[in-house]
Amino acid sequence: MSTWNVLQTAAGILRCWMLATGCQEKMGYDVAPFPTDLTYTDIPPPPAPEPISLRTLPLPPSIASDEPGSCNSTINPHGTGCMVMKKGFQAGDFLPDGAHVLARVTFTGAPLSPSPGSIYTGEQVIIIKTDGSLFPNGDAWKCITCGLPSQNTIDMIPGFHYPQSFRDSQRLLIGSNILTCTPFNLTDPQCTPSKTHIYPVRWNNPASNGFGAIRELRLHPDNAHIGFSAFTLYEDKTPGQLCYYARLEFNPSDPHPGYDLTNVTTLLSATGPKPYSISGRNIHIDSSALAIGELRGFTPSGDEVIYIGPPTESSNVDVFAAHLRTGAVRRLTSHPDYCDPITYSPSGDSMVVMDTRASGRMMWASGMRSVPPLIDLVTLVVAAGLRNNGQRRFFQPWLLDRWGDRGTYYGQQVNAKLEGRQGTPGSGAFDDPEWNSLADPRWSLDSTQLVYAQAQTTYPECGGENPLPCYESKEPFGRRQRLVVATFTGRKPRVPATVEFDADEVVWGTKYVPGEAPKKQLDVPGGRYILEGKTSGYADVEIGTGEGGGSVKSVEVVYHNFTDDGRTFLNGRESAKTSQDGQGKASIWWFSDLAQSGETVATKRTGDAGLKVNLKIFDVSGWEGSFETTVDGVTHVIPDSGT
Repeated sequence: MSTWNVLQTAAGILRCWMLATGCQEKMGYDVAPFPTDLTYTDIPPPPAPEPISLRTLPLPPSIASDEPGSCNSTINPHGTGCMVMKKGFQAGDFLPDGAHVLARVTFTGAPLSPSPGSIYTGEQVIIIKTDGSLFPNGDAWKCITCGLPSQNTIDMIPGFHYPQSFRDSQRLLIGSNILTCTPFNLTDPQCTPSKTHIYPVRWNNPASNGFGAIRELRLHPDNAHIGFSAFTLYEDKTPGQLCYYARLEFNPSDPHPGYDLTNVTTLLSATGPKPYSISGRNIHIDSSALAIGELRGFTPSGDEVIYIGPPTESSNVDVFAAHLRTGAVRRLTSHPDYCDPITYSPSGDSMVVMDTRASGRMMWASGMRSVPPLIDLVTLVVAAGLRNNGQRRFFQPWLLDRWGDRGTYYGQQVNAKLEGRQGTPGSGAFDDPEWNSLADPRWSLDSTQLVYAQAQTTYPECGGENPLPCYESKEPFGRRQRLVVATFTGRKPRVPATVEFDADEVVWGTKYVPGEAPKKQLDVPGGRYILEGKTSGYADVEIGTGEGGGSVKSVEVVYHNFTDDGRTFLNGRESAKTSQDGQGKASIWWFSDLAQSGETVATKRTGDAGLKVNLKIFDVSGWEGSFETTVDGVTHVIPDSGT
């Protein structure tokens, strides 16, 4: 199995987007419609912090009971539903008017039919007013998916994740469906359940057993195309994940109308350079390789696809952008902590990322910079797994300009009272570290507001046998989730960027052919190799594979004054190996004894017994052992298992 597939297989079960691809490091500058010949001297200095005001939006009442009728008139006099206390919650887009926000919620405790309130049950999408006004029903919210006649939801695909608004104000992308109230705006009183339809988004893929189902859909700014990810089986039946770009075409044919995906392109370059290559005794890591893991959206001009890629630096998971015309790639984030959700402002001059950089959660693994991503062939699943603790995320929203991380500039935390400092646990404040932010942050069309969801840490991620304390919620009804709007008070409304790319074809991609198994990228065979530093020094690399050359089972690297930049020099040894029991359980043993000298003085060390990480279906289930990284006198230690 190729290195590409080893990474994709692991992440295919544990959100394989962060493992599936090679990385590209034309970091810090934009490509068309921005000039493509920029140098680092052309990049403007980082912006000053902006003034930001924060507020929460009203939500339906929350209850702890799921008994029918427990959402009664005492709790909600309007009979318009009650939310669960936690989970099943996600922020969605602003509508184009900037005065309404979408949210995915989970209703519970509805009375039985034929009560009018019986429609407020299960996963739904609501529209929330942001200006303090009310809908005709007397609430600040309106359920747009509740009570639709069955004939209006034929072939609807379950799940309303990542609610996104079309700019016509009449349609939504919800999960793998498109909701429409045409010819009425979604907020119009005439947009009633009988006038609302939900159509599936479908593509011609004969795969089965969970492979081929589209996921993580993102609208292109032209509102005529879409990007998505899907698990796949390669020629040799090994699993992985690929990303796609396609045109949306409404097919009104009765009795199964829906939105078909046409002109589908696999965002995979069949002829470009590969992330890893072997030449004689040398192994090469090509930072110019174009390869995409999990799709995260598009830049506002529509000419770049944004995605998660594996690290340019060891254990450092970042966000990248690839130009849909030229294939030029840039690295958007470089902070050592873990980054995933990202949204550009429609004007194109800012972005917000969800990142663990406020907590330092992953600094024990990634704090030592400029380490080649070799050990990651085995250990990256650890970085992907430990960035969470069960259901707890450690994300907070960070504002960056359009150029992204560079130098010592790592943006501005949107919800921080004091720059660089976390709030008080249990305070319930916007910067309370026990309130963790969720995917995806979303901008208003005029780029002056941002909405994001937060969830409070709850059992079993705290309390009980867990040494971390749980805190009472200070939100209405004691709910454990909230919707936050950030207003950038120093901004005037900005015009959305002009769409520069709306073509059906991505020339560097691969045309999708239904039923055709995709080819894997480069195999990295087991063996002993040398990785040469770009400036000086080298590393001895030994890669072990399974019988017959299968997947990578072990990696051992010994660095000898290795340096790419000529300023920091790396010495020492690092190794990792994995074993599986064939029942979905696996373990990874990681040993590290690295030292850097020169411009940066750092060490990265495990104890003598190393770090053992246990996996179940490629999800981290626990770990034991010590691991700490010290950079210029600051030490970062792996958190205790389960915390």
